[in-house]
Amino acid sequence: MPPKLYAHPFSSYCQKALIALYENDTPFEWRLLEGPDSPATRELAALWPMQRFPVLVDAGRTVVEASIIIEHLALHHPGPVRLIPGDPQAALEVRMLDRFFDNYVSTPQQKIVFDRIRPETDHDPYGVAQARTMLDTAYAWLDQTLAGREWAAGDAFSLADCAAAPALFYADWSHPIGDAFPNVTAYLRRLLARPSFARAVDEARPYRPLFPLGALDRD
Repeated sequence: MPPKLYAHPFSSYCQKALIALYENDTPFEWRLLEGPDSPATRELAALWPMQRFPVLVDAGRTVVEASIIIEHLALHHPGPVRLIPGDPQAALEVRMLDRFFDNYVSTPQQKIVFDRIRPETDHDPYGVAQARTMLDTAYAWLDQTLAGREWAAGDAFSLADCAAAPALFYADWSHPIGDAFPNVTAYLRRLLARPSFARAVDEARPYRPLFPLGALDRD
């Protein structure tokens, strides 16, 4: 039986896992989380009380968190694209960059979005300002790091790029990267041209009206 992925196409962390699946054409069953009463959502609640997604179920094992799902796929469903390098030192850099994109791009980006959907009396302008400062700092560090690199960790597409693609895509909507960071802008263009991420972007396109800040009509 192929693994089951409980996911929604508009979720950045779900896209992160989907990119890994698409990179290696890994067969899977998509359990689309369509709402609180959908069968897939009820199954998810029984599998993982936190009800955060994506969640992968494979051979009776429940795997949570997108990074761990990709690690699991590398172990149990390897393909021609090796997303975790075999060299331990290279693998450390890939994992570090994976955490960078999750913690210092996705997390502040989500802070900006979640603040918008709160009641006006609960808005946190100080927290949003901090999030924007963190994104600017992250963009600046990344711009230097990417100099001379095709992908986040070097010449090979990896787990780090699976994390980077949706993180930077949504961050650019929430706090534009702009012209000050040309290496980051060029890197995002390369990510958008990668067939695995282009597919994830296309699958999420119908849900763009749901973006609280107003989705930009550009890829």
